[in-house]
Amino acid sequence: MALLIVGLVLFLGIHSVRIVADGWRTRQRARLGENGWKGLYSLISIVGFVLIVWGFGLVRQHPVLLYVPPLALRHLNALFTLLAFILVVAAYVPANHFKARLGHPMLAGVKVWAFGHLLATGMLHDVVLFGAFLLWAIVDFVSARRRDLAAGVVYPAGTVKGDAIALVAGIVLWAVFAFWLHGWLIGVNPMG
Repeated sequence: MALLIVGLVLFLGIHSVRIVADGWRTRQRARLGENGWKGLYSLISIVGFVLIVWGFGLVRQHPVLLYVPPLALRHLNALFTLLAFILVVAAYVPANHFKARLGHPMLAGVKVWAFGHLLATGMLHDVVLFGAFLLWAIVDFVSARRRDLAAGVVYPAGTVKGDAIALVAGIVLWAVFAFWLHGWLIGVNPMG
């Protein structure tokens, strides 16, 4: 469990710098330069991610059951995950209503993904992983929206074309991941 927790602290910690120490982040970007800051940020993110994957794999070998979710919640998680994929894709598709309305659809997608997985799984390692991501995404979403409000950020209006691209791409990526990649990469077939 220690590797998983250290990985979460590194990965979510570096992704939380703007929330808790925006002034320090600005000074480091000025001191290191934009590429230097991005390099350090990327390095810490990668190390954290590797530790999360490695730690999660290790703790899955010795599961501790906290609760048994009803089967219906496992099926509901497929819908939550579908919505999460659409929202994450919407973060990168220009001029869509998801981004115009939410401002930060990727963070909303992480919240939906983590919440759905908390409903569908009941092992301690799942609660630690998905609970950490859910808490981080909630705090980061609120922080980002407050920054937007303070800065007067207005997102471009959404278009039907942007919505269609986000929906189709999100659905296709979700299907590929849910039906093939999840089982291969994670070892759990959510559609099986």
